[in-house]
Amino acid sequence: MARIAGVDLPRRKHVAYALPYLFGIGRTLALQICEKTNIPQNKRVEELSDAEVKAIRDLLDAEYKVEGDLRREVQLNIKRLMDLGCYRGLRHRRGLPANGQRTHTNARTRKGPRKGMLQRRPAATK
Repeated sequence: MARIAGVDLPRRKHVAYALPYLFGIGRTLALQICEKTNIPQNKRVEELSDAEVKAIRDLLDAEYKVEGDLRREVQLNIKRLMDLGCYRGLRHRRGLPANGQRTHTNARTRKGPRKGMLQRRPAATK
């Protein structure tokens, strides 16, 4: 089993389709990694030799930020925006969309479930 950057890659998938299981690596980058390490794209993960796994690991360590390092960098960028108090930071702080999307309708993913209307109590009579 190939374990790269703390993630177990699925054994029966081709390398080009298994590498995107790592955070920060998409399909295009996976193909580039296969090309740089001279590993055929259609080779399955379980068929990789230890030297090939080491080559992938070394390339990722040297040239790319993946998994924990990348997640940490993204979180620090968001925190920096919030500390600056800029518009995008305020939107992150309030849990609203930050890129100009409409919020009158939609944006339920960021805003959470609907609150519903509050019902009035009938006035008490004396």
